Amino acid sequence: MIFISKYIVPKRFVGITLFPFIFLKRKELRQQKTLINHEKIHLKQQLELLVLFFYLWYGLEWFLKLLKYKNTYIAYQNISFEREAYAFEEDFSYLKQRKFWSFLRFI
Repeated sequence: MIFISKYIVPKRFVGITLFPFIFLKRKELRQQKTLINHEKIHLKQQLELLVLFFYLWYGLEWFLKLLKYKNTYIAYQNISFEREAYAFEEDFSYLKQRKFWSFLRFI
């Protein structure tokens, strides 16, 4: 389910997935199929890790990448979950063929 909220989505982002919802900053973003597909990939990742473990892993990986890159945005871009979602956001059949825990290939 997709909701519009400029308050939940962080400043430099246009969308965020908090299982089971996708939050977008503006209503017209609903038409961006690539963005929606990116967020749906995150929904699948969250389900695989039983939601809570996704957020723990995401936070830990972001922190470790921050130590490595010393830049919050570069750390974010290098999180395995984000790398997978960005790599396949334009492949609209990806979720149908995606293998379990595919994000591990992006660590």
